[in-house]
Amino acid sequence: MELRFPGGLLHALTLSYDDGVEQDIRLMQILDQAGIRATFNLNSGLFSPEGTIFPAGQIHRRLTEKQAVSLYGPSQHEVAVHGLSHLSWPSLPDVRKTHDIFQDRLRLETLFHRLILGAAYPYGAYDDASVEALRMSSIAYCRTVESSHHFQIPTDWLRLKPTCHHDDPMLPDLCERFLHEARHPSVFYLWGHAYEFEEHDNWQVIENFAQKMGKRDDIWYCTNIQLYRYVRSYSQLITSADGKYIHNPTSTKIWFENGGSVYTILPGDTWMLG
Repeated sequence: MELRFPGGLLHALTLSYDDGVEQDIRLMQILDQAGIRATFNLNSGLFSPEGTIFPAGQIHRRLTEKQAVSLYGPSQHEVAVHGLSHLSWPSLPDVRKTHDIFQDRLRLETLFHRLILGAAYPYGAYDDASVEALRMSSIAYCRTVESSHHFQIPTDWLRLKPTCHHDDPMLPDLCERFLHEARHPSVFYLWGHAYEFEEHDNWQVIENFAQKMGKRDDIWYCTNIQLYRYVRSYSQLITSADGKYIHNPTSTKIWFENGGSVYTILPGDTWMLG
């Protein structure tokens, strides 16, 4: 028996972008046109003051609180923790790193009226104490900046490695491998900062990526938390001692492959394996 993503698919695609900057507006338009979903990691203590006018040439332009709520709130994308003040968590005393995580979560939940259970490490920096602080704050996953260059389903969710950054020279090859060589359940996880497209004058990177990877019927497009919840639900399936029966104790409809055929099991159902 092997996991399949919703619809019985073998491929899942998710993105993660940091800092809550003005360039997220254009990025979201590109992703929405391609049917791609992303997670946006925000520092709720660093929104720009309302009415801010940035100096000419400034690239890193944070959204105001109102702009952020207007942009991310009604979208199909996820909002996640990036630290209240974008501090490097390993450099902080335990109580301060926990405060920076928990307060960011609390403020984001208040702003967006939803559960916030995901995160990305500021500067990509983490240690065991940071992981423990995330657990204490009930964070389900946290993204690093260490490229895996593979498509394996994550297992260490609080040290979550993306496939690659959007400026990775291996990106075109990874796309080809993902689309044409993957034979088992595969996850492509792209990350970055939207302001980098303006800084490097290379919006075509994400535009080409979206054109190639978007609007396909063989890919499940999901946010980070949707991926986490689905994989976790699959892991909670219960099989009888003799392997003949499978029970779904979760609230999620789950797809799986068995004996060359794809099946679904509804929430609360028990299914006899053929």
